[in-house]
Amino acid sequence: MTTSPAPLLRRLAGVAAAVLGPVALTAVLMPVPTSQQRDYVYLYLALIGTLGLLSGLRSALLCAAVSFLLVDFFLIPPYRTLSIGDPSDVVNLVVFFAVAIGVGALGSRRRRDQMATRRLAGEVRDANLELARMSREHDEAAAVAVRLARAEQQVRLLEASDRVRTDLLANVSHELRTPLASVLTGATDLLEDPHLSSRPRAGVEALVGEARRLERLVSDLLDMARIQGHVLTLNAVEIDLGEAIDAAVSRLHLAAPGRAVEVCLPPEGLEVLADWDRVGQILDNLLQNADRHAPPETPITVSAVAGKRSMVVTRVIDRGPGVPAEDRERIFERFVRGVGEGNGGDAGRHPQAGGTGLGLAIVRGLVEAHAGRVWVEEPAEGEGGRFAFTLPAV
Repeated sequence: MTTSPAPLLRRLAGVAAAVLGPVALTAVLMPVPTSQQRDYVYLYLALIGTLGLLSGLRSALLCAAVSFLLVDFFLIPPYRTLSIGDPSDVVNLVVFFAVAIGVGALGSRRRRDQMATRRLAGEVRDANLELARMSREHDEAAAVAVRLARAEQQVRLLEASDRVRTDLLANVSHELRTPLASVLTGATDLLEDPHLSSRPRAGVEALVGEARRLERLVSDLLDMARIQGHVLTLNAVEIDLGEAIDAAVSRLHLAAPGRAVEVCLPPEGLEVLADWDRVGQILDNLLQNADRHAPPETPITVSAVAGKRSMVVTRVIDRGPGVPAEDRERIFERFVRGVGEGNGGDAGRHPQAGGTGLGLAIVRGLVEAHAGRVWVEEPAEGEGGRFAFTLPAV
């Protein structure tokens, strides 16, 4: 078994210090007057104690022996000889040597205590780390158990809450939509009366328009309440995205027959797993949003491609003022009806679909309910608003 170079070097350094230290100290004391040299003998003791503390007992004993010989040879008469003329000097040297050994032993013991303390501190630190790791694992296991218990409790509470919310929304829907339907039915019947003069007819037509606008607002509010209450139900089936886009374009042409819409789809078609009615609502809101703020003579482009992670990316692109970069997240919040200047240099507002401030918020809620996401992209040259959303592919 080979000895590690580092401990060997430390031992050699200790031996060198034990020999050279007393020699250097003696060389420093030689110019001191003979009568004062003995006053500095304690410096040898300090050196011996320091070596005992730094290098251990062996170096301290070697330093004591070298110091004893140097003191006897250079500082005790007769000088430069190991003989001792005065018997008291013998006692002094013996005492010096004994004290030197004691100091060295104390320093060495102190060193051993420090090393033992370091080892013990290391063991305590390792034990603390192990205990902390075990405690974390225990806490994590306990936390998992608590989370499971809470999750079970929350599931039961959510089931009960969902039933309450569903009943409440059903009641609200009935209470709001029933009188609206009555107003629309009565107003429509009046419009069918051939004896109705032009002036009352104009008022009834305005009434019908406002009632339908109120009906759309109620529908948006109910959809938003379902989304926020997490009670939105989806009938997810395999649908042809191209057919859903064509149906939404046809509905747009009923309200805006002059609006050109360009549809770009891959030849093989695209199928998604989604709710047909909700996908139609997403497309309707985005198309109406584009039609609302884009110049009438400009086309709207609807494209769809297969994206990453089994998702289909659909884009609705207009040639309007666009959405500034700083508003591309805020525009999907509730009741945000417009944002600053658009792209392309034309000042304008970018209202949400339907003018209620809920259109794009509903779009985001519906898309996220399908495990997708919706965002506004950086427009290309000549484009304005560029909305994109994803739906899971079949």
